[in-house]
Formats: sequence, structure tokens, C-alpha cells
Amino acid sequence: MNIQIQFCFRVLYITIFNCLYLSVALFAQSNLQGTSENKMLADGKPDFMKENSQWADSVLRSMTVEERIAQLIMIPVYSNKDQVHIDSISSLVRNHHVGGLIFFQGGPVRQAHMTNRFQSESKIPLMVTIDAEWGLAMRLDSTVRFPYQMSLGGIEDEKLIYEMGRDIARQCKRLGIHVNFAPVVDINNNANNPVIGFRSFGEDKENVTRKGLAYMKGMQDERVLANAKHFPGHGDTNVDSHYGLPVIHFSKHRLEALELYPFRKLFDQGLGSVMVAHMNIPSLDTTQNLASTLSKPIVTDLLKNHMGFEGLVFTDALNMQGVAKYYPPGVVDVKALLAGNDMLLNTMDVKTTIEEIKKAISNREITQEEIDRRVKKVLLAKQWLGMDKMQPIETENLISDLNSSHSAYLNRQLTEASLTLLRNKDEVIPIKNLERHRIAALAIGTIEMTDFQKGLMRYGEVDTLFLSPNASLNDMEKMKERLKEYSLVIAGVHKLQLRAGNNFGISAEMNLFLKDLIHSKPTVVAVFGNVYSLSKFENLGDAHAVIAAYQETSMTQDVASQLIFGGVGAKGSLPVNINNDFKLGDGLSSVGGIRLSYTEPEAVGIDAKDLEPIRDLVEEAISQKAIPGAQVLVAKDGKVIYHHAFGHHTYDQSDEVRLTDLYDLASLTKISTSLAAFMKLKGEGKFDESRTLGEYLPMARGTDKENLLYSDILTHQAGLYAWIPFWKETVRKSGKFKWFTFKSDSSRRFPAKAADGLYIHRRYADKMYQQILSSPLSEKGKYVYSDLSFILAPKVIEQLSEQEFTAYLQQNFYAPLGAGTLTFNPYKNYPMDRIVPTEYDSLFRKQLLKGTIHDEGAAMFGGISGHAGLFGNANDLAKLLQMYLNDGTYADHEFIKDKVVSIYSKCVHCETGNYRSMGFDRPNRPGDPAGNAAAGAPASSFGHTGFTGTYGWMDPENGLVYVFLSNRVYPTRENTRLYKLNTRTNVMQVVYEALENSKMEESQIKVQALY
Repeated sequence: MNIQIQFCFRVLYITIFNCLYLSVALFAQSNLQGTSENKMLADGKPDFMKENSQWADSVLRSMTVEERIAQLIMIPVYSNKDQVHIDSISSLVRNHHVGGLIFFQGGPVRQAHMTNRFQSESKIPLMVTIDAEWGLAMRLDSTVRFPYQMSLGGIEDEKLIYEMGRDIARQCKRLGIHVNFAPVVDINNNANNPVIGFRSFGEDKENVTRKGLAYMKGMQDERVLANAKHFPGHGDTNVDSHYGLPVIHFSKHRLEALELYPFRKLFDQGLGSVMVAHMNIPSLDTTQNLASTLSKPIVTDLLKNHMGFEGLVFTDALNMQGVAKYYPPGVVDVKALLAGNDMLLNTMDVKTTIEEIKKAISNREITQEEIDRRVKKVLLAKQWLGMDKMQPIETENLISDLNSSHSAYLNRQLTEASLTLLRNKDEVIPIKNLERHRIAALAIGTIEMTDFQKGLMRYGEVDTLFLSPNASLNDMEKMKERLKEYSLVIAGVHKLQLRAGNNFGISAEMNLFLKDLIHSKPTVVAVFGNVYSLSKFENLGDAHAVIAAYQETSMTQDVASQLIFGGVGAKGSLPVNINNDFKLGDGLSSVGGIRLSYTEPEAVGIDAKDLEPIRDLVEEAISQKAIPGAQVLVAKDGKVIYHHAFGHHTYDQSDEVRLTDLYDLASLTKISTSLAAFMKLKGEGKFDESRTLGEYLPMARGTDKENLLYSDILTHQAGLYAWIPFWKETVRKSGKFKWFTFKSDSSRRFPAKAADGLYIHRRYADKMYQQILSSPLSEKGKYVYSDLSFILAPKVIEQLSEQEFTAYLQQNFYAPLGAGTLTFNPYKNYPMDRIVPTEYDSLFRKQLLKGTIHDEGAAMFGGISGHAGLFGNANDLAKLLQMYLNDGTYADHEFIKDKVVSIYSKCVHCETGNYRSMGFDRPNRPGDPAGNAAAGAPASSFGHTGFTGTYGWMDPENGLVYVFLSNRVYPTRENTRLYKLNTRTNVMQVVYEALENSKMEESQIKVQALY
């Protein structure tokens, strides 16, 4: 089935779905009015307690006393430990029939194998649990690390937290985990809390409650049991219960009004389980050194009876010193059970614990009926969790399943919503007018390039500097002196300690350095660490801008860099009080979307998997030696959703292609230089395509080129020759260069470099201009693609702008765009290892061309021309193309007057079969995969191709920008495999098919949502 037919079917499919959606919607509106959005109001009872279970009853009847007791015991497991540990767990499962496992540090595949083994050895399915407060990454490598709860506390939209709960639950289920010990609903109103802190949603009880509910519902809607901790509230302590027993001196009234509030609200909404903390609380139980975990007044009287909680009650780990310091193994477990707990977490001695509990039954401290009731509750939960139909964990594709593109995008959404802008003097954020700034990106606390700096460098020319955490006062003074060169400093504070001890790792010297920097010049400070650390920086509020990033991850650094330049906006607010400068609820908004943002395909409704064929196509081209490497960028609606580098600079594979490397853009120069200038001048009333070449170029007057209309010139139907091999006129029959053409050394007479060791005479350009003007004209009105008019363009542009060509482009386009790599003769400003070579020229320049232009004609103009000569990377070219797609605006800056780009990108002579617009190429065979554009590209799309293997295309209908850069001419232009493979257009077609799939999926979701 050809591509056109496929698209017809897709369009038909979408149309049918939309009609069906409308019909069902009308039916729903007429028949379901008055129905509550929720199926039923929550009654507070966990779902698993609402049904009778024959399975639970049957299992309970089959169990011995010892097995029933063991169902209430959970043991710790580590997937990063040795075989001895694994075998010891296996023995406890087989011989003592423990009820569940809690996994700690390790890796997902190892954990899956262990889980499969233990489940196969267990008579009754094991309840598998984990602490995954910020996702599985809290315990496991190779998994998604979501933001800390303190970060989430700054988010306004709880729907995102609900979705995070669902996603974490899906990951848990994929790994055979049934209970996630989250959310933490402790209200952290003590900045020096040694154990909760960043793990809390903040200090406002309403905010903590809303976030906790969202997280809980997300997980339980996916049938993973949520767990609220640490009851009755661990947020205002100064002792870590891992190492000691905190004493809480608050009144019962205070606890009821504050700490217990979020627990009560979650209970009302059907919370499945709770974890009891190790704290001594005299107002609730006066027994000295007795932890709340072991207190019947707290667990039974308060939690179960007074607050009516019916879900599973877990102890906090019984090997923590908050209880283990006072009671030996077995005894502590009995006391926890007598207090009212259902599940004993991290039992240290299973055999002893079972025996001690049997004694307690014999001594009538607890009845067998009470044990059975708790076991029945556990079994009911196990059935609700699907454990009556256990299946082994499939390890194939486990890592990729746990690291889905959906999770990555959700992680980004959460981060974007949480980052908090606390100062923004003079609205320095987002940074505008890049051409007016010299910017330093200073990494404080590290000497390695940070992801924050890398992110900043995507937006413009930024110098990266580093201040070691061990920097001396002398080093700091030198840095202050060096920073005087810059108009703006963006300082990232890195490698802070997570806990408040030792001042979060902030030295007095570093504090003074930052204070002096803030007072010496405009400074943007982004703190990648615990938000409470803001209080340790003196006069931080005096900075021009302050960003609280809450933690240091690649994602927070990436998003912070985008926030600073306006790729995304600031939305977050502080969930805690810091000091008088930064208070609870503080958070400024800033404008986003004024520049390109960098995100996942899901941000525009595309499944990342649908873009995976791009890699296959490019790697196929590389393997067939059509190209040594490439850069590919796709942006939709101003969002970069695909940006990858492939392969190497050459086939010897010595230099890998990086996203920052520069390619020879070849004829993309036409739309990136000459055409840009013509459109700007058009908007200023200085250029009109209805006028002639002679009116703008004095040297054309008196020639047969004088009356050529620019509308014909720009659409390649003015009758100009396609090209002239200027270089051949410079060579004698002997192969040597003629007099007054080239010299091997530069001088005043031979100033312009054509290649290494090859400099052209200063007046030879005039001869080439005359060759163009004296060349014969072909039939007017006939389409012949020509370089010649674009070679003349710089002279016209200089005449109209009264400015040198490259300076005009730099001042009016590249500098304000932040597109610094768009440049002529990159060897002057960039290291050679960043410049991708093109061809080995065996005829003219007799060398491998690297850093100098491939096109012979442009080389003879010293590498500067309007038809070829420009270099750049995909990212910077995309900024220019996005500006075109925005009809001349970018970063709140009008580069080209409104409507001009629209005029210049429209087909002018379609009726004659000339499909081109004024300067841009357009689809020559829409719908045909063999055409110059993707089969799915609409006729309104436009762009250009380049001889060296480059491609830049824009689609206003779909909001697309597509860039493909390669050096297919290496080592010779005779290599035409890239054309035969149609790699460039096939890659773009993948994007269109992904868009179609997203539309189909959207239609399906609309219909399904109504059933």
C-alpha cells in the first residue's frame, strides 16, 4: 500500500472517530445528566475491606498458627547483596512462611529475579513492598527519579502528582511490587528536621493534604496500596528515629489540629495503609521511652478507634534505634502487635518473633481470633492487589518499561511546575536582547561541566567558568576579577549536602564570594539543593534573580536553564518558610515559550516510540556509507522533541558527532543569509521584489541583467545560468594557478582565505561579478535553479543596508537569536574538532576541506557569499527556521515585519509549474515519497536543501521545524547514496506518521472516555 493510500485511510479513520465521538457525546449529555463525576463518594473504608473473599477465607483456613503469625511479618531484602543473603531470605520464605518483603538498595532486574524465586518458594503469595517516595530510584538503580516531595509541594496543579502516583504504581506493578510506602504526609515545620525535611510536601497542612491525596489516589487507582507516613506526624522533630527516639512535647490539641490533619483526610478518602513512626509523645502516652509504634493508646485508641482507620497498619522498621535500642528482637515485635499494628516491618529475628507471639497468645495477651482478624485483613489486601492470580515478572524489556518516555515527560512536567522563581529584578528572566549581553555561566561547587551549563549554552554564546568547592580565597578573588568582563553572571550552586548539618556544606568563604558577586553585577542564582539551604546564603535576596530548584538532577538543571531563557515559564511557589526574604507561598511567574523549549515528544501528543524509526534510517545511511554522521532536530509548536547526533565526522570513526558540532550548510545559506536579509529589508520598505536587479545593483546597469525582476530572480526563472565554475579560470594547463589569482600566504593583496595555504587576490571578486553579469541569459520564465543571483545578493544587501554583509546578519539575526554557530569561516572562532569536514578536493584546493567552505565559488569570495558559505549546528539553524515559522518573531523580538515571511514562502508561479516561492523551496511532488519533501508534507510547507547533505524544512500547518545536517560529500561528492536512500525526506516522513498516529490515538481516547 503506497503512502498516499495510507494517509487517505488515516484521514478517513480520524473522521469516523470524530463523528462517533460527537454522537456518543450527545448521547452521554442527554442520558447522563446529573450523574456525579465520581461513581461514589468515598466512605473512608479501603477498597480491599469492602468485599468478602472466598480466597482469603480458604487460605486462612488452610494455615497453621505459625503460618498465620508469619503473615504479619515482613523482612528486608537487598538485591545488591550476595548469594548468602539471597539464600537466607529463601530459607525464611520456605521455612517460616513470612507474609512479605521490603526491598531496599539494588537493581530492578536483580530484584525481579529474586522476587520470582521467592514467590515460587512461598506457600502464600508474598506482599512485596518498597520505599519509593520519589519513585523506584529511591532504592533502585536504572529507574526514574521523580522530584522529592518538597519539590512537589511547590506545584499548583495536583493532577500532575496524581499522574505521578499512577506512573509510580505502574512501575511498581511491572516489578511485582504491591505496596509503596508513600506518600509522606508529615508536615515539616522544622527546618532542621534531620529525617523528614525534603521528604515532606511542606509546612502548610492543607497543601500537604492535597498533595498527599493526589499521590495516594494515583497509586490506588492503579491497584497499588498507598501508605501514609509517619503517623502521628514526624515533621517537627530534632532527632532521627533511625538513630534515637525523638520526644514530641506538643499538646494533644496541637497534634489534632496540625499533625493529624492530613492523615484524617486521607483516611476519609480510602487510604489503604499507614505507617506508625517511632516517637515518644507524652501527651498521647506517658510511658517513658515508649515509641508510638509500640503504644496501644496511639495505635489502637487513637488511630483505629478514634480516627476510625480500617486499613493495614505497618510499623516503621523495627530495626531502627528508636525502638531497637530499648527492646530486643521478638519482644519489640510482640509489643508492636499488642499496640495494634497489623504488619511488623523489618523483623530482625523471624523465628524468635513467631515464638514470642505464640507465647503472647498462650498468655492471653492477644487472642488467636485477633491474630486471625489481622491475617484476614492482610489476605483481603493481597487479593485486591491481584495476588490470588500471581504471575512471574517478565524480565525482558524490564528496564525500558520502567523508563518509558511517558515517565520522562511526566518527570519534566513535574519539574517545570515546581521550580520556583523568588526574585526577578527588572524582569531579567527571561533574558532578552542577547546581543547586548556577555554572559558567564559559573558553576559554584564543582569543576566539572554541569547539565545546567550545557542547557544554558543551547540558548546562546555563554562562557563556562568553575569555582571548586575547595577554592581558596585567592582563587575566589581571581574569579571575581575575571567576572568583571561580563555584563551578566548566571551562577549555579551545586553539590550541596541534602541535610542541614554542616550548613548544607556551604562554607563561610563561599557565602562571602556569592554575596560580593551579587552586589557587584547583575547575577542570576540557581540553587540546586535543599530549599532550606537558601537561608544560609547571606543577602541572597539582593540577587537580580533567584531560582529554587529544590534538588540537583539532570532534569532540574535542564529545566532551570530553559526557565532563564524563556523556553519555559516559572510556576512554582515555596511550600515552606525560609526566612524574611523567602516566605511560604512566594513564587513569581515568568513568561515561557518565547524561545525553543526542549522536551519529550509526548509534550505535543506524539509517542516517542513512533520516532524511533528515525534512528534506524540514519544508522542505515551511516552503515551504507551514505554519510559518516548527522544531526537531526525536530521541533513542533516551538518545542524541540527530537535532537540527536549520530555517527562520526569521518568514516575512520575518530570523532563522534556532537550536538554542538558545526556543519557546512551549503545552499541552506541562501535561506539563512540572503533571503533573511531581503525579507527584513522588504519589511522596512527598502526592498521590493517587484523591482529590478539594476535598481538595486549599480554594476548590473547597462547589462542584460539590469531589468531582471527580483520576483523572477528569487524563484529561479529569470534566465540566469545555474552556476559558473570560476576556479577553472584560475588554473593553467600545467595545473598551476595563474598570476593575480592565488598565493600560498596571506598578504594585503591576497587577504581572503579560500582554503588552507590558498589566498585569493583582493580584486578577483570583481572579475567573478563581471563573469556573472556578462554570462548569457537563457529563456526567461523557465525554471533553472541558479546560484548566481545569490552570489550577487551580498552586494545588493550592503547597498541597501549600508552595512557589511556578515555584520548585518550578525547584528540583525544571529546575535539576537542566540545562534552563534551560524557563521562564515568557522575556523576563526571555533576549535577544529568541532567542525565537521566535507570533501577531499583533489582538483582545485587539493586538500580535505575542514573549517573552510566546500563550495568552490563561495571559497573564492573568501568563504563569504549569499549562496553558500554558512556553517552552523542544527540547534542554531532551528532557531532561525522557528523565527520564520513564527512569521518573523522570536524571543519577543520582531526580526522581520509581520506577513513578509508568509508572502515569501508562498508559491508565486504555480500555474507555470514552478513550485518554488521567493527564495524557499516547496514540495515539488506533494504526496510522492520520491519528491524533495516528505510524502506527508503539505503543499504549504517550505524550506531548502544543501549539496553537502543538509536539509531544513518548515511546515506552518503542523507547526513543524525539521533540520537534518550531514556531510554526505565526505570523502567525495560522487557519493550520492544519501539521495538514493531518500534519508532526509524519509526521516521527516516518520514525523508525519507519528503525527497521524497521535491524531488517531486522540480520537480513540475521546470516544473511550465517554463509555
